[in-house]
Amino acid sequence: MSKPYVLGIDIGGTNTVFGIVDARGVVLASSAIKTQKHNNINDYIDELYTEIMRLLDLNDAVDKIHGIGIGAPNANYFTGIIEDGVNLPWPTPIPLAQIVSEKFGIPVAITNDANAAAIGEMTYGAARGLKDFIMITLGTGVGSGIVINGQLVYGHDGFAGELGHVIMKRNNGRLCGCGRTGCLEAYCSATGVARTAREFLEARTDESLLRNIPTEDITSKDVYDAAVAGDKLAQDVFEFTGNLLGEAFADFTVFSSPEAIILFGGLAKSGDLLLKPLRNSMEKNMMGIFKGKVRILLSELKEADAAVLGASALGWEAKPIAK
Repeated sequence: MSKPYVLGIDIGGTNTVFGIVDARGVVLASSAIKTQKHNNINDYIDELYTEIMRLLDLNDAVDKIHGIGIGAPNANYFTGIIEDGVNLPWPTPIPLAQIVSEKFGIPVAITNDANAAAIGEMTYGAARGLKDFIMITLGTGVGSGIVINGQLVYGHDGFAGELGHVIMKRNNGRLCGCGRTGCLEAYCSATGVARTAREFLEARTDESLLRNIPTEDITSKDVYDAAVAGDKLAQDVFEFTGNLLGEAFADFTVFSSPEAIILFGGLAKSGDLLLKPLRNSMEKNMMGIFKGKVRILLSELKEADAAVLGASALGWEAKPIAK
């Protein structure tokens, strides 16, 4: 193979992780920059280019990249455009595939970041051998990738499967970053967990380790640490979050009948604090014909590698962008 590597780039709300990947799916080297550092997209691309070229040079891969695959919030596989990057610092739409391709002189393909993670999981992780599954990413937001009959679902416009924006609270729901209210993401993301903790602290009077932290500084990691230490209020936050996720998963099941729902992201590492109420709620709310059929699995890929590997798989398919 004249050009044996691809680049996988995962643009998250906090960090942008990138890696050099070979045809076997081995990440030869990786690095990262801060997504939020630059308010100007061109400054961000300049830093990304500098750091990637440094990584390529260190690994003798400058002229060995076949294509670039990118996973990014609301990135459209069909158009190459980020159309509504709600967790990104730049005005949208952004013709990202074109910008990156012109900067590097290499073909680029992009997709939604959660879709990229699903592709990575299907090829290298917990979804190997599965033809019907849903990937749920629990990070800054709630992302999803839906695979049916072995094919990632894009829909007619490239945006199918935004399960994080299914409305869970029809009345008086929280404002979501997408502009609607009551979305799953507003409750069950890492930021949603912190919001729930703040609401519980305001509404309740019981003691909590979280009261030792300035309210506006509380993170989902703080809530997890308190829950592990036996803090009842923090444990109730996870119970609330797991119950909502279980209700949502029961609803997701009726339209695609997945073999498994795979959880990825920092919040997925909460163990039984989250998984026990999630599984109980899912089965309680499940339509009878689906009870006991859907497994809840955790990603088998390192957190950085899942989306990078999925994005890199797109790099093999990338074609030069028509002028």
